[in-house]
Amino acid sequence: MLCMEEGPLAQEEFFYCCGAATQLLKFGSLDCWQKDGSNNSSKVLFLIIPGNPGIVCYYKPFMQILHKILNQKYPIWAISHAGHCVPPGDMEMIEDIELQDVFGLNGQIEHKLTFLRKNVPKDIKLVLIGHSIGCHMILEIMKREPELQVLKAVLLFPTIERMAESPQGKLMTPVLCKLRFLMYVPIYFLSFLPESVKASLVRWALQGLHSLDEATVSASLNLFSVDCAANAMYMGSQEMVQVVQRDDSTISRCLDKLIFYYGCNDHWCPITYYEDMKRSFPEGTIHLCQKGIRHAFVLDASVEMAQMLLDWLRTDLAKL
Repeated sequence: MLCMEEGPLAQEEFFYCCGAATQLLKFGSLDCWQKDGSNNSSKVLFLIIPGNPGIVCYYKPFMQILHKILNQKYPIWAISHAGHCVPPGDMEMIEDIELQDVFGLNGQIEHKLTFLRKNVPKDIKLVLIGHSIGCHMILEIMKREPELQVLKAVLLFPTIERMAESPQGKLMTPVLCKLRFLMYVPIYFLSFLPESVKASLVRWALQGLHSLDEATVSASLNLFSVDCAANAMYMGSQEMVQVVQRDDSTISRCLDKLIFYYGCNDHWCPITYYEDMKRSFPEGTIHLCQKGIRHAFVLDASVEMAQMLLDWLRTDLAKL
């Protein structure tokens, strides 16, 4: 396992999970409770499961803010999707593959379950934070591993149903399912550009943001890798086909642990999906954004999202 310190709190780790290169971004470690003498009831790990592309450094500002406002009391981790981040120079993208179709949607879910089984002790409570397709993965994790001690699961801009029917899905389905191989050609040629030129291209593409964090620039450089882009598009093509019907059975069984947050102008999960969810589960904790936050909230709304998340969890954390 390779580690690289990023400031006094953040740590990146690259390792193989199910035989695929995986990146873990960590604020805090699991031994923090031993240092302050905390009892078992306060052992809580926040784990972020990203959207697509599953590049954890996009979430670094959000994690840093959340860790700070929680007074660094709980570790906050984010796990990449298999093969979505460029590994260090002495690592290949794959080693001995242990899971069939690890880069597909089902493989990515099993990849997260394997990580949890191998790296998180069973007595630790979990706050799972899903973003976009990460929300679908969390529902599947809770379905397949009901023994997990999930304190809360926060589902942000949840793509958990009818993805191909959404406005963005209608636009992207032909690209991801039929034309994605054509996209590899420009990515292949762009991959040979110097890193400084790639970074300049990212800054130009994101120049409309009020502020551009360097973590976002660094994260975006992964998209110039043909392997990473191919894995992200391959998973995306499966999302369009497989994420169709909402899993009402799992939602109903776990409703008291779930918090949903829908965007008011989200082209991946339009407001009609929010309205359907409210009608189906009127007693659920289901919010509609009133702040105009975009689906990719990590680009410019990390502060607002971290504060809202703390407000939602304050009572549950206080009971520990």
